[in-house]
Amino acid sequence: MSRVLIVDDEESICWGLSRLLKDEGYDVTTAASAEEALATVESAPPDLALLDVRLPGIDGLTALERLRRAKHDFPVIVVTAYGNLDTAVLAVDRGAFDYLTKPFDLEHVVEVVKRASESLAKNAGPRLAPPPATTGEELLGAGPAMQEVFKRIALAAPTESSVLIVGESGTGKELAARALHRHSRNADGPFVPIHLGALNASLVESELFGHAKGAFTGADFDRPGLLESADGGTVFFDEAADIPPQVQVKLLRVLQQREVTRVGEVKPRPCRFRVIAAVNRDPAECVRTGTLRADLLYRLAGFEIRLPALRERSEDIPLLARRFLQSAIDAGSTARGISAAALAELKSRAWAGNVRELRNAVERAAIFARGGMIEPAHLPPPGAYETRAAVDVADEVHDAIIRWSEAAVTGKLTTADLYDRLLKVIEPPLFEVVLRKTLGNRAAAAEILGLHRATLRKKLSERRGTKPEDAEDTE
Repeated sequence: MSRVLIVDDEESICWGLSRLLKDEGYDVTTAASAEEALATVESAPPDLALLDVRLPGIDGLTALERLRRAKHDFPVIVVTAYGNLDTAVLAVDRGAFDYLTKPFDLEHVVEVVKRASESLAKNAGPRLAPPPATTGEELLGAGPAMQEVFKRIALAAPTESSVLIVGESGTGKELAARALHRHSRNADGPFVPIHLGALNASLVESELFGHAKGAFTGADFDRPGLLESADGGTVFFDEAADIPPQVQVKLLRVLQQREVTRVGEVKPRPCRFRVIAAVNRDPAECVRTGTLRADLLYRLAGFEIRLPALRERSEDIPLLARRFLQSAIDAGSTARGISAAALAELKSRAWAGNVRELRNAVERAAIFARGGMIEPAHLPPPGAYETRAAVDVADEVHDAIIRWSEAAVTGKLTTADLYDRLLKVIEPPLFEVVLRKTLGNRAAAAEILGLHRATLRKKLSERRGTKPEDAEDTE
């Protein structure tokens, strides 16, 4: 029977957790302060502990550091109601087994305690320490969805594993990638973001791998590529599903061998860098539609972090809005604040463009406020940004058509049925993009597509293998 020490200055928390864990068969002791807990550990060391961060006197993270210095290596689960990325990183830095945020999901608490108890037999030690945080743009969030993101960043950052970040456009994938780099062993090295979809298609390989003098017309000197420039640091592949198929094959070899061969050369050059990639849709869907090779996905997704859409964490909108307003004020805005009515209006919206759209809305409102409080009237009308949905969709589909047409030319699709084949390949991601941008509203999606709603319903039903009448419209 594992002995558990619960350290929290809230009597109700100690009582509730104690009852919960005793019912699960654990021997439980409680302490109301870090000082009391340290004294208890010296006289009767527990098998594991749940340690609150905010305590009277010595705080929980300082107590954790003292426990590790005193060679007490039992698992410690850090508990906090004020979680952020820095707290998560410090907890991992000082050897925490896991990280929980209040309010608790009781089943999750039991699960984490059970894992900690089972780890005793495996002699689990403290985790590796990442470097201290630096200032700059950061991920923000106080709700449980972002707390999970912070924890996963803290766990993955000090490792060498590749990381795949999954999230809709505007959710902060590059901010997450920079946080991983900032807290990694490669933090002193370069961070090189690469979006191959934005590079000249005919020069992608040269940009990525570099080239030798004379490799092609205009190659007047040796030039290292972006991958070589990331040696000793981190490469971030933004929207990895946009990487051209022929480049994916060569990139796979680079990741396997950790060496780069410049265009026009034969001898590879060793190159060490950490790889972080991002996609804005489900990775399995990217593989199914042929935009991402399965073997490359396996290399990129050593560890996965999913960023929630803003509509899934509306409790964070006031925090984000105030931070964006402060940034606007720092840049010269005279707005004095955001009214409660404006915050309520911000929380009520769906934010198809996620955090990026919210930031644009707040910065626009700060201009209209002209030295006063931001009120609902200063905000852009609901859906003001959604008028661009058709254009955004067209851009995404245009890029996809180019990739699939190249596949036809290289023999991966037979040209005899190229048109029909392309329609079958294009429609699923086309419908997915439009429905995502309309938040599942089929009437709005049909309008953007230029289809009758019944036609769209029929096509969606054919994809799912159901009858059209079985599908319901979302108005």
